[in-house]
Amino acid sequence: MESHLSIDEVARRTGLTAHTLRYYERIGLISAVARAAGGQRRYAASDMAWIEFLLRLRTTRMPIGKMQTFAALRGAGDSTVKERRLMLEGHLTDVLAEIEAMHRAAQALQAKIKHYRSLELALVSPTPTPEGADDESPRPL
Repeated sequence: MESHLSIDEVARRTGLTAHTLRYYERIGLISAVARAAGGQRRYAASDMAWIEFLLRLRTTRMPIGKMQTFAALRGAGDSTVKERRLMLEGHLTDVLAEIEAMHRAAQALQAKIKHYRSLELALVSPTPTPEGADDESPRPL
């Protein structure tokens, strides 16, 4: 990777907009980015690694306020390593609980889909009625 990327290059690589990158810098998620002589932002490999981590946190639905807290702890240096670890452990617990809830919901959806498939089959291929039975009898829903 190039040693210093423009904001447009970083936007293209990360899927974030230039506006979002500037916003992240303004609210402290990204430390002040180095500037070229003309004032344009120049992102280093370390900036890219941090942005990629922020994107992972965002994927896990970490609220932006917690991301800011984590970024501030990171900026404070090694004295906050334990706090950062504890914060990530708590977040991981939340993520795993959400995954389990989604898994249960997916299982319920699969069961309901199976139920509706069996109903569709019953409606398409009704069982023959016995001789003399009422043809207008209700079918199961």
